[in-house]
Amino acid sequence: MTTGDSGAEAALPPLVAAQHRAMPFTRLTDCGMDPADARRLLADTAAGLSWQDAAAKLADTQLERARLGEANGHGVTARQAHRFASAALMFAQMAYQSDTADKRELYARHTAATAALAPQVERVEIPHRDGVLGGWLCLPAGPPRATVIVWGGLSGWGAAYLAVADAYTARGLACLLAEGPGQGESRLRHGLYVDEHVTDGFARFVDLVEADPRLGGAIGIQGVSFGGLFAAHLAAADPRVGAVVVNGAPAAPTVPEFRTAREQMAAVVGTDDPGRVTEVMDGLRFDPDKHRIRCPLLLLHGGRDPLARYEDQEPFLRAADPATSTVRVWPDGEHTLYNHAAERDALTGDWFIDHLAGHSTPNS
Repeated sequence: MTTGDSGAEAALPPLVAAQHRAMPFTRLTDCGMDPADARRLLADTAAGLSWQDAAAKLADTQLERARLGEANGHGVTARQAHRFASAALMFAQMAYQSDTADKRELYARHTAATAALAPQVERVEIPHRDGVLGGWLCLPAGPPRATVIVWGGLSGWGAAYLAVADAYTARGLACLLAEGPGQGESRLRHGLYVDEHVTDGFARFVDLVEADPRLGGAIGIQGVSFGGLFAAHLAAADPRVGAVVVNGAPAAPTVPEFRTAREQMAAVVGTDDPGRVTEVMDGLRFDPDKHRIRCPLLLLHGGRDPLARYEDQEPFLRAADPATSTVRVWPDGEHTLYNHAAERDALTGDWFIDHLAGHSTPNS
């Protein structure tokens, strides 16, 4: 059974159908799953296996591949398998909207699988408030020409964007995959949540880049899905940001009507109080009359995005200088352009090179 046609999807139980809509094949592979594992995950869950168990089982198989690769001296194979396991565990924890013990355990396993990619992927931790913000730093082969900080939104964080980091490091950019407040270990382990001052937390990653002597040059930021709202706010507030990409974000966030989405948002804010969630969302509304983006802006939009309409993102454009703003629309694009991942990452990588580092290097 596939979820590619509406008849097959309609035959699935409501929870499974919702999971298949939220995590289609294109998203699974965009965020690093082995294509064969992605197909198996959709097939096994359609056949009745729970999402978390199906994804964790696939991760276990990949971790065994990694163990055998290391034991036999096949480091490249082990690294590939650890990346596939990391992605499978990222999606396994997405089965839980609230921060249950099972979700925390699955995300901790994801973090451990990602840490096995060292030294090519470095874990970073930054003190913030009463907790710690986490992330992953990926460096290019030579001295970085600039650095781009990338983060996700309500459910996909940090190492979910390793493929983006690949595209950027190949172009000579350092890439820091951030787990900001309300995201990843920063939330699940250290209790840091989204509030009206969330941009203070994301600014700590800019502090880290400035403090690392290996990371010279300009700094760009990129927010994916709901994280694009945080990126726009930080670009408007922090003059250290040299360029910003916003991909599939609402400028005026509201509490969703769907139960699972409401639960996700409540978990990000760290409360079950719907009034407090609404208060935080109202405080994060991006108003182009109050917030001005003075650095170059690239806005990405998918014409088939059910979560962020073009008009939902248009306020970001009104906040920016038309002379330095670029919009790219894929008419058939899914949310955050899962189905155009390679072209999307090439476009944004080249755009960051153009706006942060220029054209000076022949292999860029």
